[in-house]
Amino acid sequence: MSFGHRTGLPVVAAMNPIVLVVTGHVTRDVVPALCTELETLLNGPRGAAPDQDAPVECDLGGVERADLALVEAVARLALVARRAGRQLRLRRVGPELQGLLDLVGLADVVALEEPEGRVPRP
Repeated sequence: MSFGHRTGLPVVAAMNPIVLVVTGHVTRDVVPALCTELETLLNGPRGAAPDQDAPVECDLGGVERADLALVEAVARLALVARRAGRQLRLRRVGPELQGLLDLVGLADVVALEEPEGRVPRP
């Protein structure tokens, strides 16, 4: 019996994006912990991915309430990502948060997921 080398392309695992999932009620007290968590993700083995231009994704679909504390969190997370040479892309942004981001001018700083991926308006 012979166990020769396989022919064809080698199996390559698909690269997963770096995703920070934010849930619950975001207060100003948890913002530093969120920033630390994002820094850890960026400095981990997946943060050193070959595609350094890939954005960092932040899933906000589980956030209970959109308020200025959440806007501050988004701004600081965007700063952490930018310092690492990345852009922050927001997933599942509700209409209330979208309005706040537009109001304070952050909608121009962070990338927003395509409209079909946003949370539908009630």
